[in-house]
Amino acid sequence: MAELAVLYDRVRPDEKMLFEALDGLGVPYDKVFTPQLSVTFPDGKNAGDQVPWKVALERCVSQSRGHAVTRALEGLGVRVINPSHVIELCGDKLATNAAMSRAGLPTPKTGVAFTPESALALIERIGYPVVMKPTVGSWGRMVSKLNDRDAAEAVIEHKDVLGGPQHQIFYVQELIQKPERDIRAFVVGGECIGAIYRTSEHWITNTARGAKASKCELTPEITELALRAAKAVEGEIVAIDLVEDPARGLLVIEINHTMEFKNSVSTTGVNIPRLMGEYAIRQLGQ
Repeated sequence: MAELAVLYDRVRPDEKMLFEALDGLGVPYDKVFTPQLSVTFPDGKNAGDQVPWKVALERCVSQSRGHAVTRALEGLGVRVINPSHVIELCGDKLATNAAMSRAGLPTPKTGVAFTPESALALIERIGYPVVMKPTVGSWGRMVSKLNDRDAAEAVIEHKDVLGGPQHQIFYVQELIQKPERDIRAFVVGGECIGAIYRTSEHWITNTARGAKASKCELTPEITELALRAAKAVEGEIVAIDLVEDPARGLLVIEINHTMEFKNSVSTTGVNIPRLMGEYAIRQLGQ
């Protein structure tokens, strides 16, 4: 049986590219459809599930499922990439920001509040315009740009009245006047392997929202910041989102633990899924 596994819950173009890369590398691996996976733990009397895998690449779209599966397999001795503590840090923007703050990384002005009144005071302390984000989420969903007090009061009230417990956490960040683009840099196994620009006339520069990808040449500053950010969360295979501030230079926005790369391979000329596969295979021998 295979010692390497790919954990997934949906086969997107990214996963197809990863499967093709692993096929090309010629190493046996299992495709593990996580919604149908179940495991039992040793209890001192019974051995529990003896899964064959030594290493697994976590590629679940569902963050909660991916995190739970990773924790379960780690309990059975499987080396999962990325580990569960990385998912915990990268999957929560507040946790990510706290880790980046401890590491001394340059970021936009960011704050968190826990009541509508303190949220409004925080926003006005940071200064309009600001961006309010859910602490857990992706693809630019439920992200609000607040240009003035009226907009802030309206969004805060909607979150307070209509939202669940997650919406009682008000995560606020200054809006950077970036040049209609941001930068996504890719890190695999301690190496910054490439980067893309994501360009859009919309203030949300996310390819899931229609932004266009183009090649970004790696500079020493991009490389250094990407590696420092990956190290701050102990990420092994991660994507780092950066913005260009006119006054302060590059700032780190987010770190993505289950990175998408389908728009980036042809753009960068870097075979990202092959490098991911090669890194996972190297871990089999350790």
